[in-house]
Amino acid sequence: MPEHSIVFLDRDTIAPQVTVRRPEFPHTWTEYDRTSADQAVERLAGATICINNKVPLSGETLAKLPHLKLISMAATGTDCVDKAYCQEAGIVVSNIRGYAVHTVPEHTFALILAFARQIIPFRQDVIDGEWIKADQFCFFNQPIWELHGKRLGIIGEGSLGQSVAALARAFGMEPVFAAHKGVSGLGPLYTPWEEVLETADVLSLHCPLIDQTRGLLAWPEFQRMKKMPLIVNTARGGLIVEEDLVRALDEGLIRGAAIDVTFPEPPPADHPLMKVAARPNVIFTPHIAWASDEAQQVLADQMIDNIENFERGEPSNVVEGAF
Repeated sequence: MPEHSIVFLDRDTIAPQVTVRRPEFPHTWTEYDRTSADQAVERLAGATICINNKVPLSGETLAKLPHLKLISMAATGTDCVDKAYCQEAGIVVSNIRGYAVHTVPEHTFALILAFARQIIPFRQDVIDGEWIKADQFCFFNQPIWELHGKRLGIIGEGSLGQSVAALARAFGMEPVFAAHKGVSGLGPLYTPWEEVLETADVLSLHCPLIDQTRGLLAWPEFQRMKKMPLIVNTARGGLIVEEDLVRALDEGLIRGAAIDVTFPEPPPADHPLMKVAARPNVIFTPHIAWASDEAQQVLADQMIDNIENFERGEPSNVVEGAF
């Protein structure tokens, strides 16, 4: 009998054209398109290795899985897993790192450029016949603004934030990294939190969702935004109090919102952002910033690498804390 039983709980979270190779050691492999939280115990019964992306794995669930030794995440974020329980029970949690350093920054700037150049409204104007009505070579229904000379506030100084900063410099923007909220003395890399809120023309989030960052942008922060920035979130929905974001839009405290993530996902029809998704100053995409074919293949390969390294006794990308 193979030593390891591997169960992939939510294969549909990786595109079908992406190859997920099998580990090169004896094992059984079972995969499900998707799994609900209340199906996890039954499907993981007897499993030694779990592959998971977004299925909630609470301590109560994990306590019923005595054979489980490794949770190999098909993602960077691990907020769906009770890592404190895993640490107590000796379950290794590994995640994916460095795979999205091109795709997420590119999507971030696609959103920023779409706003700056008013791509979506102008496209709709052409479809609606506004160019024909203008009866000249161009028309000026939408305000266009240049990125050159604008300040980009970046929340999160990791590989994604650094890659976004590099693109910003190529456009002639001034990227600044926000100091952590409520923390001072972090060094010259950082601009004070309050200063970034008050001076950024664009504010882009690239930090993990942990207890310290949940609700990072809420009504008090929006009230400090003197330059009416564009808010871009390609990180995690829970970083922003979404009701307060909509209120900031309503009261003209921000220029617009470019959102790729929500809490929960998918958002229900009565979600605050669903109610404003059709507004001209809102762009809402379905958590696809990470999802280029190239990035997904790197993710899938690294996920299996983590499993093979664990089996060899050399676990990689081990998540120790609250990441």
